[in-house]
Amino acid sequence: MSTETHSNSSSNLEKVLKAGEFAFTGELGPPQGTDAGEVREKARFLKGNVDSVNITDNQTAVVRMSSWAASLLIIEEGLEPNYQMVCRDRNRLAMQGDILGASALGIRNMLCLSGDHQQFGDHPDAKGVFDLDSTQLIAMVKQMRDDGRFLSGGEIEHPPKMFIGAASNPFAEPYEWRVDRLAKKIAAGADFIQTQCIYNMERFREFVHVANEEGLTENVYILAGVTPMKSIGMARYMKGKVPGMDVPEEIIERLKGAEKGKVADEGIKIACEQVEEFKEMKGVHGVHMMAIEWEHKVPEIAELAKVLPRPVFD
Repeated sequence: MSTETHSNSSSNLEKVLKAGEFAFTGELGPPQGTDAGEVREKARFLKGNVDSVNITDNQTAVVRMSSWAASLLIIEEGLEPNYQMVCRDRNRLAMQGDILGASALGIRNMLCLSGDHQQFGDHPDAKGVFDLDSTQLIAMVKQMRDDGRFLSGGEIEHPPKMFIGAASNPFAEPYEWRVDRLAKKIAAGADFIQTQCIYNMERFREFVHVANEEGLTENVYILAGVTPMKSIGMARYMKGKVPGMDVPEEIIERLKGAEKGKVADEGIKIACEQVEEFKEMKGVHGVHMMAIEWEHKVPEIAELAKVLPRPVFD
């Protein structure tokens, strides 16, 4: 396939959403090493079960194989990447260069993120760049794509074609600012939004209700974030240790009530119930399934959540 074809065609995820289908995306964390086989093995479980796959960019501020390299590996496996870029590690020159390179190599989706602060990772003394924030990154990608201009104003000969994604956390405080932040990212140019993992359904319903009332969901595609709980320990950790995560006590109680050896099954059941509700929720256009280091469970989850077969476009 020529790079010209690569750069001008819409992504599969964009086609799915624009066709009014309920999107189902997955996630893959690159390895802390050079083993391409590890990426390919994870990709095997996702192929045919998701519309695109988020490739994380040094997530949790821990050094991993670069997101663009892992994105290329999964393209070879017949999957579509959603290439993540964080503001923590690059200035605007490096970002724009990577965006051009990614587009030239056939990457068509991009998720713009601030990135976890380096003090939480394995190199706490690293210098954080944060030349741009995530909203400015969204605006920069949009300017490059739609206006064919670099941030400097210089002209781009062959502009990158990216379907632009952003993240939203309905559960971070102050709650009343959450929809305002969403609105700013949409105004900056986000085409789709993937949310933080949702456990507090009541609070998420309220978030979507306000976004609907303000007309935001008519201008962006929202994919609700779902992460199945593997264990009671995982639920407690997420509740107590992960900033911006809202895990109601009833989720933990429900996992506790599961039969011995069946806690993970109960976690998957809860996730599938959420997917069923999201399918019917006005303003929600799909689900982003973050099965963290649990990629092999995605075929089972997709089956149980009744999201198969995935739509296929030419």
